[in-house]
Amino acid sequence: MQTIENRYAQLLTQYCLDLKEGDQVYVRSTTLAEPLIKEIWKEGLRLGANLVIELDFAEKDAIYYAEAGEDQLAWVDPGYVHAVNNFDAYLVIRAPFNLRDERIHQKDKLKKRKEATAPVNETYFSRTGSGAMRRTLCQYPTQAAAQEAGMTLSEYQEFVYTACRLYDEIPRESWLQVRAMQQDVVDFLNECQQIQYVAPGTDVRFSVAGRKWINSDGRANMPSGEVFSAPVEDSVQGQIYFSYPSVFLGQPVQGITLTVKDGWIEHWEAETGQEVLDQVFAIEGARRFGEVAIGTNYNIQQSTRNILFDEKIGGSIHMAVGQSYYQCGGKNQSAIHLDMITDMRKSGHILADGRLIYENGQFLI
Repeated sequence: MQTIENRYAQLLTQYCLDLKEGDQVYVRSTTLAEPLIKEIWKEGLRLGANLVIELDFAEKDAIYYAEAGEDQLAWVDPGYVHAVNNFDAYLVIRAPFNLRDERIHQKDKLKKRKEATAPVNETYFSRTGSGAMRRTLCQYPTQAAAQEAGMTLSEYQEFVYTACRLYDEIPRESWLQVRAMQQDVVDFLNECQQIQYVAPGTDVRFSVAGRKWINSDGRANMPSGEVFSAPVEDSVQGQIYFSYPSVFLGQPVQGITLTVKDGWIEHWEAETGQEVLDQVFAIEGARRFGEVAIGTNYNIQQSTRNILFDEKIGGSIHMAVGQSYYQCGGKNQSAIHLDMITDMRKSGHILADGRLIYENGQFLI
């Protein structure tokens, strides 16, 4: 009988990354994802791909920032740089040991490290944005992620695999249906100029003239289920309240309100995690938006404090500060791309060029 890990691996290698003979693939995860990694290794080899696999261990980052000196913070793994510059595909499998251990207290070191990795990150965004390197980000269920979501491990496994449609008879066919549905939405939105999000605590508008809406159909992220674009940088106006909780830099943040004028975030506050927000907005480029999006995965209906899932919640919208996606035509540059989400299922609506196109979590087009 086929295991769930094998179904997952087949979906990732055949549908998400569309691996072909001779493809060079960089795979990154932790040792906790070994059951899935083995199946990806097997399926990748069967498809004729060449895989490089890097597995992190518990407390790796915490030890690094505690012990690394100036020269080590400036050093970037040349093998990783080569992969980002040359490989055909990149798979990231999140499988955390302890999300609270990911908190980094050495702020100066973190800043220097971001500066050192900025060039390779720029290449990463450029190549994934242009399609030169296919990239998929996914989740392997671990106890830490389950606890963060407020679930038992078995409940969280069920949640992850349902969100990925792995229990469907043919998961690939299910995602092709998602692709077709969302394509109708992006075709409509790509004819629009002005978008407005309205919900409790939120009334924000922005231009998407000359920008492109993207159909996120499970290839770049698994699970997916969203349509997204990049706003014209100086066009964002108004106030937005992000109702869903998040974890930034390993710390909880909730109840975020942003006030924006001419695309510039003038004021920010959080009900929980104000210090984290202050740190975020000190990063160059973080006070402008890089993404606007609408979540469409109705298999996800609750927040799990994991942006990979939460931003896809059917009946939600999200906006990200910082780095834009080049494939959308966005121009903002930053070392950070931080998504924040709000619920639209109660009294939420979206207008496009003044026309009501979305109400209470559902498209009307």
